[in-house]
Amino acid sequence: MSKISVVVLVAVSVAVLLGAQARPSDSPDAHAEIRSFVNELKQEDGSYNYQFETSNGIAQQEQGVGGYYASGSSQYYTPEGQLIQLTYTADENGFQPQGEHLPTPHPIPEAILKSLEYNRNHPEEEEEYSHGHGHGHGHGQEPEQGNQYLQPAAAPVVSVGQVMPYDRKV
Repeated sequence: MSKISVVVLVAVSVAVLLGAQARPSDSPDAHAEIRSFVNELKQEDGSYNYQFETSNGIAQQEQGVGGYYASGSSQYYTPEGQLIQLTYTADENGFQPQGEHLPTPHPIPEAILKSLEYNRNHPEEEEEYSHGHGHGHGHGQEPEQGNQYLQPAAAPVVSVGQVMPYDRKV
């Protein structure tokens, strides 16, 4: 074969490969169409509602009041064909998704649960500790050498669910 024939053969092979990759896929996603679409916004109170659905199984809907509250759901199919469904709310408590595909936290160890329960049932002891009392030191006395690092920090005690000054509504 001549050098020109080899060059032409390589060029044609590359063109065929590129052409095959440039053709639209036969997957449902390549030809998906929007089946329904709604988008509503009420200017007077900032509430909204939107939803859409496509022919390949993607769907999303959400309603809420802008900047304060939202709830919704979405679904789609993975390339393996598994349906993924997600529901959620978003409010002053943050974004709270729910779905079978989401990882779940490990259970809280029994010793930690008992400790939390003890603290909840004995708030007076927690209060004493947070103010530096009840540690064998009178007022004006310095802690023993080496124990100064074991003293509690002068920080407020925060209970579960207590709102901090820097918390704000979304």
